[in-house]
Amino acid sequence: MSRIVVIEDNPLNARMAHKLLSRAGHDVVLAEDGEIGLNAVLNNQPDLILIDLGLPDIDGQTIIGMLHMEEALSGVPIIAFTAWPQEEAFEMAQAYGCDGIITKPINTRTFADEINSYLDKTQQPTSGDLV
Repeated sequence: MSRIVVIEDNPLNARMAHKLLSRAGHDVVLAEDGEIGLNAVLNNQPDLILIDLGLPDIDGQTIIGMLHMEEALSGVPIIAFTAWPQEEAFEMAQAYGCDGIITKPINTRTFADEINSYLDKTQQPTSGDLV
C-alpha cells in the first residue's frame, strides 16, 4: 500500500480522489490548501504527491519548489492535478518540476491506474509524464 498526499482545495475533487485511491488500496491523506498540504507531506512521508496548481493560499509553484528542497522527498513523484487546459497544464507542470500531470475532470475508470503508473518506477513513461 502506498501513501499519497492529495493537496486539493475543491472538496468534491478531493473526496473523489480519496474514494478512488482508497478503493485501489492506497493510504490517502487529504489537504485542503497549500499550508496544510506542505505540513501533510512533511509529516506523512508520502510515496506520491498529487497537487492542485491553483490553490487559494500558496500557489502550486511555490509549494513544489519548497518540496524540491526537501532531500527526503527527492524520489517522491509530484503530480500536477489541474483543470487547466492540457497544453498549458503540461507547460506549467514541466516548468514547476513536476513528474507528470493529471487533468480534471478525472476519468474515474482510469484515475487509480494513472496514479499507479507513477508509483511503479520500473514502468516506461506514459503520455502524461514530463520527461
